[in-house]
Amino acid sequence: MIAHLRGRLLSKTPNQAIVECAGVGYDVTISVATFSALPSEGAEANLYIHTHVREDQIALFGFSETQEKRLFEKLLTISGIGPKLAITVLSGISSDRLVTAIRSGDHATLTRIPGIGKKTSERVVLELKDKLDDLAAAIPVTSGGVHHGPAGDDALSALVNLGYPRPIAQKAIETAIEKNAEAAHDFELLFRAAMAAIR
Repeated sequence: MIAHLRGRLLSKTPNQAIVECAGVGYDVTISVATFSALPSEGAEANLYIHTHVREDQIALFGFSETQEKRLFEKLLTISGIGPKLAITVLSGISSDRLVTAIRSGDHATLTRIPGIGKKTSERVVLELKDKLDDLAAAIPVTSGGVHHGPAGDDALSALVNLGYPRPIAQKAIETAIEKNAEAAHDFELLFRAAMAAIR
């Protein structure tokens, strides 16, 4: 099965990408989040692939991040959710917000996603609520829904590894970014500023 593609991006739309690898163009269904993360047409693209095999077709679903791919595969384990609906769900909400909504049983957020009704929302929460701990650990630092990016993720991980409680580490990172917005893009700067905020 195809698990990863790297090649020239021939074309992209919010739900489809065509990637050329060794002279073969692969038609890949993607989410809006992956579309946003892809480079411009003609550049080299990397996609993590889920190969979906049915009696009458083989379909490729591509993701810019492994977290999104794993979440997609967990959604497929729920009866009533096929690959097309799973991609629609991931296009309607960010991966981290989806994980948070499922784990907290936030049906209001889930039912706002196109294609998810009350019953499907209840099934998703019931079946996945306790199976997303590994994905929840990868959720970035947030403040009022603001994503602090890779530098924020790394700084949080470093502070937690040093033994600081997660809420205190998050607060220190938020304080550091409030004082200097540039720190959000520079791990070393952010880490030093967060350490100073904790002290």
